[in-house]
Amino acid sequence: MERMTAYLDNSATTRCTEAVRDVVVRTMMEDYGNPSSKHMKGVEAERYLKDARETIAKTLKVNEKEIYFTSGATESNNWALIGTAMANRRSGMHVITTAIEHPAVLMPLQYLEEQGFRVTHLPVDARGHISLQDLEDAICDDTILVSMMYVNNETGAIEPVAEAAKLIKSRNPKIFLHVDAVQAYGKLEIYPKKLGIDMLSVSAHKIHGPKGIGFLYVNERVKIHPLLLGGGQQKGMRSGTDNVPGAAGLAQAAKEAYDHLEENTVHLLKLKKRMMDGLQELSLKLEESGDANTASKKGGSCSPVVIHSEEGDKSAPHIVSAAFPGVRSEVLLHALEEKGIYVSAGSACSSNKKLPVSAVLKELHLRPELLESTLRFSFSRYTTEEEIEYCLQALEELLPVLRRYARH
Repeated sequence: MERMTAYLDNSATTRCTEAVRDVVVRTMMEDYGNPSSKHMKGVEAERYLKDARETIAKTLKVNEKEIYFTSGATESNNWALIGTAMANRRSGMHVITTAIEHPAVLMPLQYLEEQGFRVTHLPVDARGHISLQDLEDAICDDTILVSMMYVNNETGAIEPVAEAAKLIKSRNPKIFLHVDAVQAYGKLEIYPKKLGIDMLSVSAHKIHGPKGIGFLYVNERVKIHPLLLGGGQQKGMRSGTDNVPGAAGLAQAAKEAYDHLEENTVHLLKLKKRMMDGLQELSLKLEESGDANTASKKGGSCSPVVIHSEEGDKSAPHIVSAAFPGVRSEVLLHALEEKGIYVSAGSACSSNKKLPVSAVLKELHLRPELLESTLRFSFSRYTTEEEIEYCLQALEELLPVLRRYARH
């Protein structure tokens, strides 16, 4: 009998849908022309790109000419931050961001600091949300750009993007707002022009599209320099042979996500609630059984399971972050893996084999034993209730054993 598995690491990446697979294969094996070629094979390929832009633009209610294909959100973030800062440096040298951004935002900003820019990192509260008052206090005459993520990739916290945009534009309409929407696009309705977002970064493989493709929405009013120079593709703003299979796959994934957004959201919220309820029930069982190692290194105590994520509209429907004091993240992650359950100890892009302590969780001012024992469970439209139950059952079996082993 085949062993059950549970893939609960969908914030790291997702599997492609069958329709995405089919269009990618078709554009690689049949309609494989170079869009820059003048013959019919090139014209066919160019049509795929045009259709892809139209599809994506429709999901955001923006103009198709404002969509630029990239290699993924890392490139999109780099381009939005460095390209915009360099193009507008005569207007100011100050950029604002949050303390819980992905390295794909933090590292380009570090580069800008080396070029003479000043960067302000806004702190977050215990749930991972910025303060609008802190944002207002940080804005000054020299501010040209604000960058903030829509949904935190580790805890699922939803930042107050609409309120932040309104505040920014009321202070200075010329300040540009960039939003990393990697964990939000395909999960939430996002209308940049209505929200006041000037640039938006997205990656396909988070929404059941192919890896190595993403896009950057750039409002036509934004002054931005290209980072890649060469053949002049994409109006000279992003040179390089167009990734037709990637763009076609991304567009298909985007269409499917937004055609079924409501039913997918209902499904994800149901899974999230069951996971959070199950973790709370597990915490009570462990406490009652006396198997929980609840002693704090500082002399206090905490629950056997501590959930970092929230329910409700301030948290994404597909992410649950929780700590299991007394068991290191790496140990529990691999114990679950042996049972065919795949989870994460944080951002896949910033993790390595040694599983460093999450910079995001540090910003929540968690106690050391929580920092060292946190896992992230993330779901997709393909995740089943059976997988959630299987994971909860495995945790109930593993935690007492692993905690007793840790004490020895």
